Amino acid sequence: MKHTLRLLCFLALPLAAQGATHANDFPTVDRVLYVQECIAAHPGTSTFEMTNKCSCALDALAKEVTYAQYVDLSTASKATTIGGERGGYIRDSEKLQADVKRYRALQAKVTKGCFIGPADGR
Repeated sequence: MKHTLRLLCFLALPLAAQGATHANDFPTVDRVLYVQECIAAHPGTSTFEMTNKCSCALDALAKEVTYAQYVDLSTASKATTIGGERGGYIRDSEKLQADVKRYRALQAKVTKGCFIGPADGR
């Protein structure tokens, strides 16, 4: 019985490592920027509390998408605020609008899961 249990644990290690690799493929600087932006969007709440909540949100987000997917989704979402023709391209593209919708849904899911209240709209 002990050998069977050891064998199962040994076989499960690579699977556990794959999940950890996926969740940790975000560069440190991008993790820091995400947390800083999240904290800035929630003034009036203690920095310590928001650091933990925003870190939780990023960890949850990193479990859902790869870093490359995050870059694509967040870029499309941020680009919708660009005015004029350049912004119109983003707003008129069905694929990019699907990315924006997916990013906003992921953001809503992770902020709710990490008990982050609504942003002040900055």
